Amino acid sequence: MLCIKNPDTDPHFNLAAEEYVVKNFSDNCFMLWRNRPSIIVGNHQNTLAEINYEYVKENNIDVVRRLSGGGAVFHDLGNLNFTFIKNVDNNENKGDFSQYTRPIVEVLRNMGLNANFEGRNDIMIDGKKVSGNALNIQGNRVQHHGTLLFSSVMSDLSNALKANPLKFKDKAVKSVKSRVGNINEFLDEQMDVLAFRDRIMDYILNKYEDAELYEYTEEDRRKINQLKREKYDTWEWNFGSSPKYNFEKMVKTSGGNIEFHIDVQKGIMQDVKIYGDFFNTLDTEKVEELLKGTPHEHHQIKEKLDSIEFSKYFHSVEKEEFIEGMF
Repeated sequence: MLCIKNPDTDPHFNLAAEEYVVKNFSDNCFMLWRNRPSIIVGNHQNTLAEINYEYVKENNIDVVRRLSGGGAVFHDLGNLNFTFIKNVDNNENKGDFSQYTRPIVEVLRNMGLNANFEGRNDIMIDGKKVSGNALNIQGNRVQHHGTLLFSSVMSDLSNALKANPLKFKDKAVKSVKSRVGNINEFLDEQMDVLAFRDRIMDYILNKYEDAELYEYTEEDRRKINQLKREKYDTWEWNFGSSPKYNFEKMVKTSGGNIEFHIDVQKGIMQDVKIYGDFFNTLDTEKVEELLKGTPHEHHQIKEKLDSIEFSKYFHSVEKEEFIEGMF
């Protein structure tokens, strides 16, 4: 089993690296990695419905879609991620989370913690969730990955994932909010997240007879970065892959209240209706028609609105506050 201790903290690179290893390596693999502040969205989720858009934008938090299902999770450098990639045959239970979380639970118990695998996909310590897990199956290879909240900033976690459920009506999977905790809250000994990472890697190397350390080659990194650019850096993957949804929101602007009703499919606004008590000189139906067929994305909406005399459609309304109201 190849054991990869990945020092990169770019979530776009790290998710591309997982896919690359799943599809291009033949060995069983174990990976440990961290991301800078980011929201990692499940494969079947509506991205905009899972994030606090304003908070994410203000704090430059990356938003990246992963291959596996499940709910959206917040990552920061106080969170350690682990990945098992295993070759399986048709007789194995490919959806068995416990076989992949068991070694992690063993590490935590060896550290004196009351850790257990509970529910559908969680590792708990004394009633608090410290790890969520997800699976992706690619042919005869299973990719299992999980979070390990060690010293994450919980206020950032809460704020980044806080979205108004009334804004969206869709059939996408909603993230389940759970009582969460950091592993270091339960420890008697003092250590940082990197020491915790090394503790886990040492355990895995000793547990599995065929385990050996592996570092990405220059060719590996070149191909991972190519996949990153072509897929994990793109709006089309991270936002445009969201299922069909209806967005509704009312905002108070400097020129009056504006209410948006937007139908979105594959990230593209199919229908836009704008209501409110604002004043206008020109018919706002022209703006609705202009925005139809535009990706539900800040920059591309701004480009469309820059092409018209915006103030004649919405007197005393700032263009930026209008756009913010669409998210």
